[in-house]
Amino acid sequence: MLLDVLLAVVALPILALALVGFRYLTRNSSLRGVRSLGGGRGDLPAAGDALFRHTIELHTRVVLREGHKIEVLTNGNETYPCLFDDLRAARQSITLQMYYCQPGKVADEFQQILIDRVRAGVRVLFLHDAFGSAPLPREYIDALRKAGVEIAVFRPVKWYSLEKAYSRSHIRVVVVDGAVGYTGGFGIDDKWLGDGRHKDQWRDTNVRFTGPAVLDNQATFAAGWGEATGELLTGDLFFPIARYREAHGGQLAAVMHSAPSVASSVAERFLALSIAGARQTLYITNAYFVPDDDFCAMLGDAARRGVDVRILTANETNDVRSTWYAGSAKFEGLLQARVRIYDYRASMIHAKTVVIDGVWGSVGTMNFDNRSMSFNDETNLVALDNALGARLNDVFFKDLEFAHEITLEEFRRRPFTHKVMERALNLVSQVL
Repeated sequence: MLLDVLLAVVALPILALALVGFRYLTRNSSLRGVRSLGGGRGDLPAAGDALFRHTIELHTRVVLREGHKIEVLTNGNETYPCLFDDLRAARQSITLQMYYCQPGKVADEFQQILIDRVRAGVRVLFLHDAFGSAPLPREYIDALRKAGVEIAVFRPVKWYSLEKAYSRSHIRVVVVDGAVGYTGGFGIDDKWLGDGRHKDQWRDTNVRFTGPAVLDNQATFAAGWGEATGELLTGDLFFPIARYREAHGGQLAAVMHSAPSVASSVAERFLALSIAGARQTLYITNAYFVPDDDFCAMLGDAARRGVDVRILTANETNDVRSTWYAGSAKFEGLLQARVRIYDYRASMIHAKTVVIDGVWGSVGTMNFDNRSMSFNDETNLVALDNALGARLNDVFFKDLEFAHEITLEEFRRRPFTHKVMERALNLVSQVL
């Protein structure tokens, strides 16, 4: 009997690894830093230099283009009215890809708008993640299908495809008539209602944009839809290219889509080059901040060369305590390198933004952790633009008014139990 138990204890983990894939439990960033063949750090392109733009484009396969208007929306009170107005105004097509959907008032309004638009002759395609949107009841989905909404599920979890279970589509994509795009950290759920300054009202940052990056957003949706259904979508209705052929002026931007890779991902290359490009300021807001040792070294190196590096993250009451402990395990080293760290106290902060030297900015779905950089599909709007940089700087410092700065002395006085949890969860931080 004892032998059977011991065999089961050994065999079950081996079986799980065989089904899921060992690399999913060991994959981590393959990047250790950024180096110029010129030899010195002064040869690395700064965020405001022309070479920086070209370097980002070549390493991430993202093409920055003119012709954009970008609006930063900082909470549910700003995001949902704007989003729902755009959806109601659709005349030709709506495409949506959502990771997180939960029943509630927001979901009900969302459902009714989609049904109304279908009845008005609008083509509506809705792709939702099997894991993040699992709480939506079957009746909810059936009502949409019955009305004529085309629905697909991204990577349903099956016993024979467990190797895909860990790689999720964390994407938020909305495209209306091929003319208006959205991305950010929001989902279809009541927790995002409010101003983000009160308990149980999540603080998030999202973007509404027009311009050529809308086609990037649409292409991201097309990739997910193609995997889920086997269909590649095309045509003028889906990709109104003529609309953007003469796009000039406006803000310089693109949508960056990062997907899992056995080598370095687009997300990792984007972050490494962005950190190396900072000369004055580097402000990161991230709900699940769990950098690996190499990215910690990059952040510390930036602080040591005189960059004002600040991190704003969630506090210990966040919705994923294990991630908070794993991230906290990195704090002492970062604080010693003079990186400034803050935790948001007003509510759960879920935003994922980066702004560098007030000119290079990013808003989207990507967390600063191994899951986002190695395992998930993610979308971020990136822009090389002073106006967006100034707006993100302003949002960052307004958030700091509701945050607490963690000092090295204070952090070293944390409870012993916290230290134990940090050590334990840091060991498995790659899979949190």
